[in-house]
Amino acid sequence: MKVLLVNGSPHPNGCIARALAEMETIFKKEGVETVTLHVGNKDVRGCISCNTCSKTGKCVFDDIVNEAAGIFEEADGIVLGSPVYYGSANGTLVSFADRLFYSTSFSKRMKVGAAVVSCRRGGNSATFDVLNKYFTISEMPVASSRYWNMVHGFTAEDVEKDEEGLQTMRVLARNMVFLMKSIALGKETYGLPETEKGIGTHFHTGK
Repeated sequence: MKVLLVNGSPHPNGCIARALAEMETIFKKEGVETVTLHVGNKDVRGCISCNTCSKTGKCVFDDIVNEAAGIFEEADGIVLGSPVYYGSANGTLVSFADRLFYSTSFSKRMKVGAAVVSCRRGGNSATFDVLNKYFTISEMPVASSRYWNMVHGFTAEDVEKDEEGLQTMRVLARNMVFLMKSIALGKETYGLPETEKGIGTHFHTGK
């Protein structure tokens, strides 16, 4: 099994890195391969709605998004980690996730998703909500823990003292492993749930 860990913080050794590292220790114990991509310090622009990806199968901007796409396709799960910026997710990570989820044509159905957030004081819940939306629109089961998936602190050293937050990360990783293994077993035993062709409902105000 494989999990893609996405660090959306600009700091390679900051709070998000510390949270993801705690998860990684559990993944390794459980024999799950991890790939970590640090995107928060990259020059990642937003989607320009050119729809080139619908013809080529990849984003027109050939950067870390296209690099991540191949890893994501092979992975059984993904973790999106972001610090709180003005009560929401880091804009770089949002641009990355917008383009990653929109430009890739492979099915994300039943891949397990998890959001991990950090802040000094407030804004974690709103950021958590933003990140989970990428999963819930993609038929991806969302992994949970015994508390919302967050750590508190201004530095990695602060997070080190957040014993509850680090425990939340360990429980999250274990639950994520269980979900991925259960889904793999379910696919083998029962197959995937029946699917339907997508329906797009458009409302017009004109008469």
